[in-house]
Amino acid sequence: MWRDSRIAVVVPAYCEARLIGQTLGSMPGLVDAIYAVDDGSPDDTASAIRACEDPRVQLLEHDENRGVGASIVTGYRAALAGRADAMVVMAGDNQMHPDDLESLLEPVVTGNADYAKGNRFLHAERSRMPLARRWGGRALSAATRLGTGLAIDDSQCGYTALSAAAARVLPLDELWPRFGYPNDLLGMLAARGLRIVDVPVRPVYADEQSGIHAWHVAIIAGIIARRWWRERAARVAAGAVAETSP
Repeated sequence: MWRDSRIAVVVPAYCEARLIGQTLGSMPGLVDAIYAVDDGSPDDTASAIRACEDPRVQLLEHDENRGVGASIVTGYRAALAGRADAMVVMAGDNQMHPDDLESLLEPVVTGNADYAKGNRFLHAERSRMPLARRWGGRALSAATRLGTGLAIDDSQCGYTALSAAAARVLPLDELWPRFGYPNDLLGMLAARGLRIVDVPVRPVYADEQSGIHAWHVAIIAGIIARRWWRERAARVAAGAVAETSP
């Protein structure tokens, strides 16, 4: 328990046999439960998770690869069943610093936000982030702001904290399962008027190349448009029901 709240961490992992052990081994003591989701990895990711001796770790397995968004939903559902009050997402590639976990949780457990999102652009060490990722991230963030009306940045940062109360009102089964899930989730939150805050987190990178390409902007735009249309349709349907109710 941390500040009278039960804290769960969801760790989506695909082909992370090399780094998942380091990720799980870095979890601070304030975490009550860790849900490591192996997303149908063809390597030894599941075995590496089983080898972790931390009793807080629970392995959840997908029979086939479903995508990082789907893995997070699996973890969220397990955390809710385990009575978590707040749920943090940390990727299995050891690129989310555990020292930032408390500041990410702070606004959620104090009731000042429903969703706290890491923002690497606000951190003093932002220059460590590869330039291509920075510019790509800013382009995707601009598209997300335009589509959701949210005053946020670094929309693709997956280091997040979500309150259990907020998770229960979200249509999690609709979450986009793969690349672009953070933008879809932000659209869900915005449509329900839930409170979102940016929290500075440090960028952690080794020698990998940027995975963001120009065509990702088009994908993100499509995901945002899809969410807008679904939320609009839901509002229209709800209005029609209200008009026919006695």
